[in-house]
Amino acid sequence: MRRKFLFIILLGVLCLSINIQTRAQEKNYDFYNYIYPSWFENAKLGIMIHYGLYSIPSYSDKEQYSEWFYKGLITGDSLRINFQKDVFGKDFQYFDYMKLFKAEMFDANEWAKLFKASGAKYIVFTTKHHDGFCLYPSAYTKYNSMNTPSHRDFVGELAEAVRKEGLRLGLYYSLMEWTNPLFRWSIDNEGIERYVSEHMVPQFKEIVDKYRPSIVFADGDWDFSYKTLHSEEMVQYLYDRVGHNEAIVNNRWGQGFKYGHKTPEYSSGIKEKLVPWAECRSLSRSFALNRNSSIEDYMTPEDLIQHFVQLVSLGGGLMLNVAPSADGQIPMLQQERLLQLGQWLEINSEAIYNSTAWIKNCEDQNLVAELDTPVIDFDWVRNGPVKGASEDNFSIDWHGEVTPDASGMYTISLEADDEAGIIINHKGKQIFSNIAKKDTSISNTIKLKKGETYEFSIFYKEKDVDASCHLYWSYKAGEKKPIMADNGWKGEISWQTPYVCFTQNNANLYAISLQKLGKTLDIQLERRPEADMKITLLGNEEAYLPWQYTNGHLVIDLSSLSPAEIKSNYAWTFKLENYLR
Repeated sequence: MRRKFLFIILLGVLCLSINIQTRAQEKNYDFYNYIYPSWFENAKLGIMIHYGLYSIPSYSDKEQYSEWFYKGLITGDSLRINFQKDVFGKDFQYFDYMKLFKAEMFDANEWAKLFKASGAKYIVFTTKHHDGFCLYPSAYTKYNSMNTPSHRDFVGELAEAVRKEGLRLGLYYSLMEWTNPLFRWSIDNEGIERYVSEHMVPQFKEIVDKYRPSIVFADGDWDFSYKTLHSEEMVQYLYDRVGHNEAIVNNRWGQGFKYGHKTPEYSSGIKEKLVPWAECRSLSRSFALNRNSSIEDYMTPEDLIQHFVQLVSLGGGLMLNVAPSADGQIPMLQQERLLQLGQWLEINSEAIYNSTAWIKNCEDQNLVAELDTPVIDFDWVRNGPVKGASEDNFSIDWHGEVTPDASGMYTISLEADDEAGIIINHKGKQIFSNIAKKDTSISNTIKLKKGETYEFSIFYKEKDVDASCHLYWSYKAGEKKPIMADNGWKGEISWQTPYVCFTQNNANLYAISLQKLGKTLDIQLERRPEADMKITLLGNEEAYLPWQYTNGHLVIDLSSLSPAEIKSNYAWTFKLENYLR
């Protein structure tokens, strides 16, 4: 009885001890209580850089990320496999690119000066992507840049250079690796615990200790919970080493993680006031350099500047990715875009840096463009259906006549990632109709006759993130093929786009016109300005512009402006001084 009593006491003490330890460990994760540092939200513009072994082949389909080249080899992507075989030889393996990684033109100081000139306030450099190759001398893998002909610590060199230019250092770190010996991500499910505790967490702490980054951009988290990934331990480690008034992380630390700045990717931005955010996108459709891209795949300076303005007007920022070539140079087209953005910011900076979203983000206009295509078989992963169209929140109506070559049963399939529908008419009568409100997978079998014409109407409405729409048919349960209209599919795409965006800074309201300036600019303002409000065009602050206010419309008279007084290109900022006082 006594032994039993002592056992109960000891068990109670043990449970109490475990409970105290658990609560102590939970208390250690106090980063949840930290206020996000203001510098990040005020910065508005950062530069992300994707550079690694994948920069040597620099190849993928136009709508693919070329930094996923290794993944294509693993999963049997014939495009990438055949490219590597044809260019580098049939026995060439992915990590053989280490023998070719010379980076002979890499100059961290040149990069840093370019990023400074772009107007960026911070950079985010890839320490390790999903392939597991590190751009610094990691003690946890032989696949690092010190074991290449370059024999360089790229992270260390760039960290020193950007800090010398007054920029903050951020680091991208992939939590997962496709073929790590401890755990092969997305290939098998064995070993995740050992991989996390023996490799990932120690390696993460290694980059924090070596480089003390102000930002860590985690990625590759989507298959696991943040508990499995020990994300709280890593995030707390960063804050303890760098300081909670300086450090910030993104929100990609595993399922269920409720902290970090948001990272919409290739989007039209988001409306979020409680948590800072910065959209991440490249100047083209791939984060790493893709030599299979064409000039049309790159943002024009107008695209870049106007998109940036829209993001800032929504209260966010832009993490703009550049993609160096294998030799370490940033291609000239990308350099030009960065400098064009920097020139615009030099004139319009007071409307951007440290600004916040106003009660009204922008004034929109409706736009329509015609489409003409042989089939409806699209994946608009990182672009819109036509140049200049919104990548989110658009709708398309297609119409086409289809004449079957044979009579019989046809299975009609419409697959889309958002709302879509199909209507088929024959001789003035509707014979088929189906509209889905969410992710669409419509499939119905109907009887069609040879030589007779059927009128198809297809509707598609994209909301956000990826956009895809595919119209197929199969004859007598045969192969599924895209449906070709007799004279092509004619259609219209419609979307809304801002023509004026707003930001606020101190007591001033800024109206940024995305349309070329005419004789006047008409802005809708609910509150009447004070009579002594002064309006100037940034870049020409000496000249006050006449204005009138009538029935909720502020009309600014621009007739006195000469072409020489209009210094900006692509977007023009009007300062409404003390409008918000």
